[in-house]
Amino acid sequence: MPQSTFPRAGAGSPSGGDPAHLSILLVEDDDDIREAMAAFLEAEGYDVVQAIDGDDALRKLRASSDRICLVLLDLFMPVKNGWEFRAEQMADPAISAVPVIVVSADRNARDKANTLGALEYLAKPVDFDRLLGTIATYC
Repeated sequence: MPQSTFPRAGAGSPSGGDPAHLSILLVEDDDDIREAMAAFLEAEGYDVVQAIDGDDALRKLRASSDRICLVLLDLFMPVKNGWEFRAEQMADPAISAVPVIVVSADRNARDKANTLGALEYLAKPVDFDRLLGTIATYC
């Protein structure tokens, strides 16, 4: 995978040691998955902003772009899917630099993540150790 040029905020440490400062935007339409992932990440010291679809995610990202260090993005969602979210994100200079990691059950998620310009992908069900390692690279 390509290396990110996004500045790291204290690699290996949740939010650079200041969980209240930086956040992860978790974009997932399945309530159970979103809530379980958010609870896990919060227990690990991360601040998590939850979004139920791409439209909700864009609103929250624009409102908090200075605090969000990473987007965990599902692809298949109602209202605005992952592709639509990513196209709009990339077209907006204020939020285009925020790195995205695709999280999907789709067996072609790696290829789809590449076409979206996402830095990485994680398959569902999520391996939580891999999730933490991936997040530590960017937050």
